[in-house]
Amino acid sequence: MLDANGFRRPQYADLVSDMEADARARYGDDVNTSERSVLGILLRLFAWFLSKVWQSMENTYYSSYVNTAEGVQLDRLGPYVGITRKLETWATGTIQLTGTPDHTEPGGFRVETPAGVVFETIEDIVLDGNGVGSGEIRALEPGTIGNVAANTITVISNPNANIMSVTNPQPTSGGQNKETDQEFRERFVLSVSGGGAATIDSIRSALLRTPGVRAAVVIENNTMSTDAAGRPPKSFEAYVLGGAPAEIGQTILDTKAAGIESYGTESVVINDISGNPHTIRFSYAEEVQVHVRVTVRTNNQYPADGDVQVESAIIRYVGGEDYDGQLYVGLNMGDDVIHSRIIAAVYKVNGIEDATVELSTDGTTWTQANVSIDQQEVAQTSHAIIEVVHA
Repeated sequence: MLDANGFRRPQYADLVSDMEADARARYGDDVNTSERSVLGILLRLFAWFLSKVWQSMENTYYSSYVNTAEGVQLDRLGPYVGITRKLETWATGTIQLTGTPDHTEPGGFRVETPAGVVFETIEDIVLDGNGVGSGEIRALEPGTIGNVAANTITVISNPNANIMSVTNPQPTSGGQNKETDQEFRERFVLSVSGGGAATIDSIRSALLRTPGVRAAVVIENNTMSTDAAGRPPKSFEAYVLGGAPAEIGQTILDTKAAGIESYGTESVVINDISGNPHTIRFSYAEEVQVHVRVTVRTNNQYPADGDVQVESAIIRYVGGEDYDGQLYVGLNMGDDVIHSRIIAAVYKVNGIEDATVELSTDGTTWTQANVSIDQQEVAQTSHAIIEVVHA
């Protein structure tokens, strides 16, 4: 039922009890409504199907709220704040081929990493007189799996007598998994707080709606002098994690105030609706991979999947990819990793009597102190770099 306290769904047992009471009111207190009586069987059959109807009504009620809606129902709430769920995208980048001078390698040439992440050229690559040529590639599979480090694409999938070697001088980027319900809810909240345009929150909100962008922060200099970071007077700098330069530049141009300068290490020329060119600047953020080593002393209340729960609790705080592939936003860009908060997250798992947490940014040097993160950086971790040790 629905009242001032919200929606309450009658349980199957409640429905059976109500129907038995109604039967006694209609046919007398001596009526047989036991489980094996004809009337009792009929009442329980109807109660079962009524419980399914009530369950559907409950799902319909909660599908109207962003915190409880799921799947397609959650997608349909997005347009109310001007957002849609981010779909999976393919990573792109550039490779360098070495082989026979003046050879032209048609598009569709496949290369891969030693781990088996396959890419395909999307254009013909012409080798120069020295036998070297570059071209654009795209991952065959969508998602973050296609975002690989520089010089890791070294395997030729289909050997070719005219191609001797391959490498990628720069990391590939732009690969993104389909946005999960939790990620969509978090972006929904940010979009509500950042409506309109020409404000810091609105620029950040718009950047977070840009395909491929996983995190963003905007810092302004509203003084009449250059600040300590080198930002000119009356300017702002957007730090962005992920995304294509042209799309980021278009978002900034569409959202920033007229006459206010954008600043950053990256620049792209974007035309406005009148065809006038504007040089838009921003900076790409850097991911700081935080390795975590947790030594725990447990009791018999520690669950069988306790190690996984510890890893998940840490990932939810810092941000990154969980063992099931779900990405959590975690800390905002520029937020330090607080050692004591990771300890607090670990203790949320039942059965832990004592815990020691060590942090590292390189997997070699460990500390039991906070990890400092610069404004242009964002802390990330994953299940692969979290170790749970039992004392």
